[in-house]
Amino acid sequence: MSRTMLIAGNWKMNGDAGQVDAFARSLAADASAITADMLVCVPFVYIERLVAGLADAPVAVGGQNVAAEVDAGAFTGEVNGAMLADIGCRYVIVGHSERRAMYGETDSVVAAKTSAAVAVGLTPIVCVGETLEQREADQTEAVLAAQIGALFEQCDARTLAEVVIAYEPIWAIGTGRSASPEQAQDVHAFLRGQIADRDATISESVLLLYGGSVKPDNAAALFAGADVDGALIGGASLKADSFLDIARAAG
Repeated sequence: MSRTMLIAGNWKMNGDAGQVDAFARSLAADASAITADMLVCVPFVYIERLVAGLADAPVAVGGQNVAAEVDAGAFTGEVNGAMLADIGCRYVIVGHSERRAMYGETDSVVAAKTSAAVAVGLTPIVCVGETLEQREADQTEAVLAAQIGALFEQCDARTLAEVVIAYEPIWAIGTGRSASPEQAQDVHAFLRGQIADRDATISESVLLLYGGSVKPDNAAALFAGADVDGALIGGASLKADSFLDIARAAG
């Protein structure tokens, strides 16, 4: 089955109104020449601004987090999926390693947020990955198997058919280190195998993104992996030029 590459940017807690406007102008000028799908996830307060700036460009906009609750209610400070969809989001990042490490999001919470996102028509980009300590202890596969297993335990097949998976080697995020192309492909193949063991149809169609210090100079080699379907990019997505260069490397 043919899968279209997806290049997703995660601005994290960065940016301002001027940066959003300049980024949108640059992307709008050059995006039509890119064959990969593109997505940019900015802080909540700038989502509508980016949606407006990219109105005529083939670039999707997403959120960086979503509440596990589907219905509105007394959840001060939370933003549910319906609100994100209402202002133009098509995607949302779920279970980023920073959310797991700093805000205590468990595999169960990540699965609940995944279901909540799909329930309102959003595509969740579900992040999985191991720490340096886990990798050095040869626990990478066990950690990833548990994270994928939790999704299948809590989410139904209809939900999982809409999910994108992003593999983030936590030891490579923001460190300048990156998994080698061979390491990335090996892990992605393992992830696809874990999914195939549970649902062969989903395993063929699911997009598996690599997210760990992706830059213009290493993107093409990473994307050469048969099971690498794009990237979730952090720092390199803050500048339109580097984001577009990575997208061009996707083919």
